[in-house]
Amino acid sequence: MNKFQSRSFQKSVMYALNGVRLAFRSQRNFRKHILIALLTFSIAFFLRVDLIGFCMIIFANMFVLVVEMLNSVIEFVIDAYYKNKWAKLAKLSKDIAAGAVLLSAVTSAVISFLIFANKIYGLYYIK
Repeated sequence: MNKFQSRSFQKSVMYALNGVRLAFRSQRNFRKHILIALLTFSIAFFLRVDLIGFCMIIFANMFVLVVEMLNSVIEFVIDAYYKNKWAKLAKLSKDIAAGAVLLSAVTSAVISFLIFANKIYGLYYIK
């Protein structure tokens, strides 16, 4: 067994939860995405979105959070490698990672909008 591998499932879960906590505490955009996700969940609950729609909203929002965490990891590794000095490849890598977050966030917003618009349309215009 590698010295960096956890010896128990419980420790692995604790390390993973610590990673989520660190992302929450250190990454402003991660906190913003969590607030947006909570708002989106609240709207979905208020509109009584069906189970499949709610699951799609959960998945879309969690995907944004995962991509945001991966973006943070990429930035940390690049900063460590380049010792926090500016480099063209570092900038390009960080820009691409940030673009992945943007694409996932826009996709999540579109999914939520379509589900909410369909639900609102059904409530008010189909009787």
